[in-house]
Amino acid sequence: MSRLAWMLALALAPALAALAAQEPTDSGAAPGSTPEAQELRKQIQQKWNEHVRSTLGLSDEQTAKLHASEQRFETERQPIRARQREINRALNTELAAGTPNEDRVKQLINERQENQRKLQEINRSEDREMQGYLTPVQHARYQEERRKFQERVAEVVRHRREQRRELQPPRPRAPRRPRR
Repeated sequence: MSRLAWMLALALAPALAALAAQEPTDSGAAPGSTPEAQELRKQIQQKWNEHVRSTLGLSDEQTAKLHASEQRFETERQPIRARQREINRALNTELAAGTPNEDRVKQLINERQENQRKLQEINRSEDREMQGYLTPVQHARYQEERRKFQERVAEVVRHRREQRRELQPPRPRAPRRPRR
């Protein structure tokens, strides 16, 4: 990875991880919906746009189109990701039960797979659109930069979750009943 990309990933990943790791409040507000989180997200987006523009050598027109595509498709992905988190929580809760409900587990797995299919379709649509204004080299480089950045964010999120688990006392597990 280029030096600039590493610097960007190191500078932004902790901030993104902090946003991603926020839990919804009792008021029902969405994670990361505080004014501070919104400002941080805006700064991250600006730095990402600058990084992509310089790394890919984009024109002003390409930059504007890319930014518009990213925003529009991210708006489509957000509710699906939120549902995916709900499904994962419900599945984890069900699996932690003494005797998980087989039908409920099957239903949740099917829902999770359907959500993943929807996310893949959105990603394919976004790629098709970007191919209309990015050169093949720019498009390939964009995908690689985005993949590296997402990996770094996921790494930081995993690390922070592990740290939180280490700080929390272990939860007692319900005894499992033998299957018949």
